Amino acid sequence: MQTLWTTPNDYPATSTVAASPIRVTSDAHPPTRRRYLVSTTPPNGQGWDSAPPPPAYGAGPQPLRPDEEKMWAILAHVLPLIGLGFIAPLVIWLVFRGRGPYLENQAKESLNFQITVLIAVVVGSILTIVLVGFVILAVVGIGALVLEIMAAVAASRFEWYRYPLTLRLVK
Repeated sequence: MQTLWTTPNDYPATSTVAASPIRVTSDAHPPTRRRYLVSTTPPNGQGWDSAPPPPAYGAGPQPLRPDEEKMWAILAHVLPLIGLGFIAPLVIWLVFRGRGPYLENQAKESLNFQITVLIAVVVGSILTIVLVGFVILAVVGIGALVLEIMAAVAASRFEWYRYPLTLRLVK
């Protein structure tokens, strides 16, 4: 039985073969070689002097298209209507911050309004002991519903909406 030695130099330069030599006996199968297809043309048929691909992860957020900004702005105003309160505009603002000035403004506006409504509901709930709280809760509920619908309609027209009687806590 004859022993043959093969070194990593026998393999292509891009191979991931260990640095130690491989022992092959004559009655064993020879080691399989990995074949690599190397292309001289760039991917997607572009020339080498064309524009580079977009930056990879960590290069910063890509700005939103206007239709995406409008959709998320509408959702920032509508989602509190289905019971998500200040959570929906907060999440939208945190996720899309810096990706579009319109969406950022409308999410902050909705967040400020929802915080103001929450404060008014807490005060109204406490004042139900004196029976004035029931009136406050009714006015706040109807007012919030009307103003949120008006804000959603304004956002669907891509208009900058500003809620009246709102504490501007988030700048």
